[in-house]
Amino acid sequence: MPHASPLSPPSRQRASALFRRALRLRCPQCGGEPIFVSWSRLVPNCPVCGLGLERGEDGYWLGAYFFNLTAMETVFTIWFVGFLWWTWPAPPWELFQASTLVLMLVVPIAFFPYSKTLFLAFDLWVRPASEEDFVVPHEEARNVRRTRSR
Repeated sequence: MPHASPLSPPSRQRASALFRRALRLRCPQCGGEPIFVSWSRLVPNCPVCGLGLERGEDGYWLGAYFFNLTAMETVFTIWFVGFLWWTWPAPPWELFQASTLVLMLVVPIAFFPYSKTLFLAFDLWVRPASEEDFVVPHEEARNVRRTRSR
């Protein structure tokens, strides 16, 4: 009897769809957008399917922090090996230090929204959404005009 793969084809297809949507900064569940208010802040729920984007646990975004840290370490490793390979046998260490500093400041900020959506995709893959994860999308706020005091 052959051993069953832990990832059956439907599971791989679902993972692929979740991560593709996440890389496009969309809701991993349905592909809806927009899910970001700003570069660093998500809306509470997907405007299309109503999925709660924080999934209701304290410390939920520690997983996104882990994804961001892993991406940063990967970029640094590739940068370090590539720089040494390109400049060997006499690497310019001052240039390496300065460029590494810039890289270490830019990459975490640039990758931040991706870390959130990719972690959400991973979480949905491992722990599929249940009814409790969905809420009815909120109505648009009424246009309330503020009056100035004269």
